Amino acid sequence: MKILLTGPFGNVGLSTLEELITKNYNIRVFEIKNKKNRKVAKKFENQIEIIWGDLRNYEDVEKAVKSVDVIIHLAAIIPPLADKLPELSEEVNVEGTKNIIKTIKNQINKPKLIFTSSIAVYGDRRKNPMINLTDPLNPSKGDYYSLTKIKAEKIIRESGIDFSIFRLTYITSVHKLEMDPLMFHMPLDTCIEICDTKDVGLALVNAIECNEVWGGTFHIAGGEQCRTTYREYINDMMEIFGLGRDFLPEQAYEQKDFHCGFMDTEKSQNLLRYQKHTLKDYYDEVRKKVGPKRIFMPMVKWAIRLNLLKRSEAYKRNKFFRKKIGAFTVSENKLIRKILYNNFKKIDILEQKVYELEKVIQFLTEKDEF
Repeated sequence: MKILLTGPFGNVGLSTLEELITKNYNIRVFEIKNKKNRKVAKKFENQIEIIWGDLRNYEDVEKAVKSVDVIIHLAAIIPPLADKLPELSEEVNVEGTKNIIKTIKNQINKPKLIFTSSIAVYGDRRKNPMINLTDPLNPSKGDYYSLTKIKAEKIIRESGIDFSIFRLTYITSVHKLEMDPLMFHMPLDTCIEICDTKDVGLALVNAIECNEVWGGTFHIAGGEQCRTTYREYINDMMEIFGLGRDFLPEQAYEQKDFHCGFMDTEKSQNLLRYQKHTLKDYYDEVRKKVGPKRIFMPMVKWAIRLNLLKRSEAYKRNKFFRKKIGAFTVSENKLIRKILYNNFKKIDILEQKVYELEKVIQFLTEKDEF
């Protein structure tokens, strides 16, 4: 059986690729060509067929899809880039998926499609953390990535092809321990259920020859032994790194508009038997990865803290407004008075327009009530 894997050199991609190799599938991968990907590809060049290309280019996609039996479609623009460049995210995540579907339909022997979506489609679930497959899709404000996943899911369901959709939880890997700014986007009181990247790869590969998955949507998460809160998770990880609990102030984290929760995975686990690693297993792996470096962390603790806080938009915003509440310096007050004085007419005209607009809104509101 010939398998096409898109996005093979990302976090989940590598785990899926390694599982495909372990199970001796005939493997073709489709990936964008850049320095990083070329370097990773060298490790597998004798085990896989590599096609370099762009999901946005139909001819590239057509070449990759030709004569395969199953497509595992992982390639996507993910956060934070997806939210910074929503147009690019739309082109790759939605239009790229359309290209795959179009190519599938043009094949004599039409391959089946395994598509990875995200827990992000459910939005902020802090008040109701237990997520079921029947729950409404309600992405958080400003989460363009989740919007592209919802669109892609809809397109796939309406396409008429054989498909299976997997919504992935918070994926962990000891090879991805960088503390990037995205860590500050999740409120500390969010419930999370991790899943080891190796378990995700196992689930996706097990799905290939599982007849019951076709036409269905499934959750992929680690199970009850992988559940915690984001506050505890951050504290545990910082402690493992040698930085201590409560290392960063609460003001560094956003208060709303993210995602994650506990996922109902009974259906997927019964079919795919992929939940092999617990949260404790992950922590143990991280300890081994950090190793002796943990001893030296307290010496540079202050520098790490400063560097991390510089990456937190929430902390910078909090610091800015805290300063502005009754804490202006003499020079700042002079500057503000000067700006207000020089722009008084503009401000007065703007206030008048706002007043007129409010009157129109009030009139329309009263009109609708009758």
